[in-house]
Amino acid sequence: MKKYGKFAALIVVVIGTLVWLAAAGMGENKTYYKTVAELNKMGGAAYGQRTRVGGDVAAGSIQRVGNQVQFVLMQDNQRLKVAYTGTDPLPDTFKDGAQALADGKLDKDGVFRAGRIQAKCASKYEAKPGQLAPGAAAPNINTGKS
Repeated sequence: MKKYGKFAALIVVVIGTLVWLAAAGMGENKTYYKTVAELNKMGGAAYGQRTRVGGDVAAGSIQRVGNQVQFVLMQDNQRLKVAYTGTDPLPDTFKDGAQALADGKLDKDGVFRAGRIQAKCASKYEAKPGQLAPGAAAPNINTGKS
């Protein structure tokens, strides 16, 4: 009977450890999207907290300094300096004016330290001038002639 008790205790410990690891992993991955303005409003509470921040890459702000890429995210005339030091290459769509999400933490020096960057180019999915966007209805032009 002692043999089964030790076996049951071992199973409980293993299952408990797996549940703890799963819960810790979910908490680590749970981040919310914040705008630059929302991050600025958080004040001191934002420091050291893992966050995703979104905005537009400011024109001419992308600089490569050693193994780091520095740029500025802008939204509604508010700016946030970002330093990316991740190991993944930056997306092809990461360029001036692109919408980007930076995943990382805000340092007390006001620089957002990002470990991951996601970017998309809004103009890539817009219709060319004079063309209809996919799914859009053609305008009804009534010339008055029959």
